[in-house]
Order: sequence, then structure tokens, then C-alpha cells
Amino acid sequence: MPTIAVNGPQPYKVRIGAGLNEDIAQRCAEIGASRAGIVFQPPLRAAAEHLAELVGTQGVVPVLIEVPDAEAAKQLSVVGGVWDKLGENGFNRRDVIIGLGGGATTDMAGFVAAGWMRGIKILQVPTTLLAMVDAAVGGKTGINTAAGKNLVGAFHEPNSVFVDLDRLDTLPAAEIVAGSAEIIKTGFIHDPVILERYEDNPGACVDPQGFLPELIERSIAVKAAVVSQDLKESGMRETLNYGHTFGHAVERHENYEWRHGNAVAVGMMFIAHLSHSRGLIDAQLVEKHRRILHSIGLPTRYKAGHFADLYEAMTHDKKNRDGKIRFVALTGVGEATRLEGPDLDELEAAYAAISE
Repeated sequence: MPTIAVNGPQPYKVRIGAGLNEDIAQRCAEIGASRAGIVFQPPLRAAAEHLAELVGTQGVVPVLIEVPDAEAAKQLSVVGGVWDKLGENGFNRRDVIIGLGGGATTDMAGFVAAGWMRGIKILQVPTTLLAMVDAAVGGKTGINTAAGKNLVGAFHEPNSVFVDLDRLDTLPAAEIVAGSAEIIKTGFIHDPVILERYEDNPGACVDPQGFLPELIERSIAVKAAVVSQDLKESGMRETLNYGHTFGHAVERHENYEWRHGNAVAVGMMFIAHLSHSRGLIDAQLVEKHRRILHSIGLPTRYKAGHFADLYEAMTHDKKNRDGKIRFVALTGVGEATRLEGPDLDELEAAYAAISE
């Protein structure tokens, strides 16, 4: 079972394998928890109940905590309800939260754990490809507000992360495609071998029996290496936001009904065009973005006529400084830089280049 170490201020391991439920239950006992709050989405009730049974066999009392699906879970009212549930069941600082679900659930469960008694342990158990390679690893937690996505949150590293590859077989094809955007992102910013796999055989890259397990491991390794050096996004970790500034604006404009990976794919195309207009990358690298994303069915264009709304959303991005919109840009594959305060006409031109 591959294990990837994240060597930040509070080191932990990401375990990748199959059939990991017993390992999760055993970890609850190893850390000395008396109670384990299993935070899960409605479609995962059966999986949560099965995990609860195994946790109980380890002498740990399981508490099932159902939350709304997807981004609807990332609301302060939902977080407050979970905290109430922890209080009702006597959770203390030695107890543990298990975040079982997609990226929205792991984000929210992490924030719950960060706030309860000023921080209790959390085990992240991602069930979507996106959560496996992005949300569940790295210690970022957060919820949404009317002002934007993930503007309220905390850095709270997990105690352990369990990436169970068996869960890939339960995912719709569209979920695997969307989650692949974050894998492709790590290819552009750090690991060219990832891009080679997509160019050689895109079908195998979305196949759980093909290249996908290798790509998951490579993508997590990239994130682990970055986070180990820069937990709180003071420098290098910003590279992981490639494609996210415009992508988050798209998500907000779509009322969070777009899949995150699809928005990031469009965001990568936007910044690729913006970078090309600045002379940072050549047309061939822009086309490489389009070709790879298109090859597995990710969107590379966005509807026209909404620049004003998208621009306004980008001005609220948490990465901005001194009123300037900041982007992670490339100067080549594996070579990232910052692009700060582009002119309005540059942004409009990049938007026009991806508009349909």
C-alpha cells in the first residue's frame, strides 16, 4: 500500500490502497479516541454505517453526522449544527472527526475539527477523485459565504488521509473527468510525466484499471511536497492555485452548481491565454492545455457575455493583495510565476479567447 508522507509542522501520512475501512477504524483506536464523529453526505449513508460498525469493534463509539450534499454542506449553519451534535455526544479533545465524502465534505469537516475545542483530530476519507488529489490533502479547511468560496476557514492538518481506490468504481464518469482537472494542474505546475500520460493515452487516464491510480499517486506526491515546504500559502503553495482565480469566479457565477474541476479547467485555459498575451508562454503551450483538457472531455471554453460578473468575483479572491488580482501563471511546464494586477483589457481579451 503506497504511503506518502506530508512533512509539515504536524506530519501525517496519506495511505493509498484498496479496502481501507479496517485501517481507518484501527487508526481511531491508535490515537486514543473514545468517540468518532463520522461526517458524511446522504448518498454515503450505507458506507458511513459500515464504517461505524468497524469503528465500534475497536472500542470507539461511532456517531453518525449527516450533512447536505456538495457545496450545500459548506455553510455556517451546517457547521453550527455539527458542533451542536458534538456537544450533545460529549466530544472532547481526544476524540476524532472522520470526513467521509467529496471535497465539500472534507473541507467542512476539517473546519469543524479545527474549531471544536480549538482543534481536534480529523481523519480524511475522500470518496471522489477531486477530494483524493486535492481537498483532503494539505490541511486547508473552509466554508463559503455570499462574498465567495472558502473565505472562512483555517489551516488544520489531518491526522491521516485514507485514499481507497475501490471508491473510484462507484463514481460516475463525469466525476472522474472533473476530478482529473486537479491532476492535470499538478502536471502543468510540477510533474511533466502526468501530462505525458494524458497525451499518450487519455482513455487510460480516466480508467481506474489504467493509468488513474498512478496519476493519483503522482498528483498527491506533488501536493505533499509543496505543502511540506509551505503549509500556509506564503510562497510555493500558491502554485497549487493554478487555474483557480478565474475558476472560483466561474463557480460563484454558477451558484456553485458547476463541478469544481470543470471550473478549474476553464480557469487554466483563461490564464494560459493571459500568460501568452504577456509573452510568458508560447502558443504551443496554450494549445497543449486545450488538447489535454479536451482529450478527456473537460471544458475549455465558457459562455460569453458575463465578464463584468466574473471580474467582480475575481476581485474578491483571497489571494489578492493591495487591491490587485493575482494569478498563478506559467513560464513553462513545471515553471510557475505570479502575474499581478493585469489591465482590464488584458483580462477581457483572455475571456474573449475562451468565450463561446
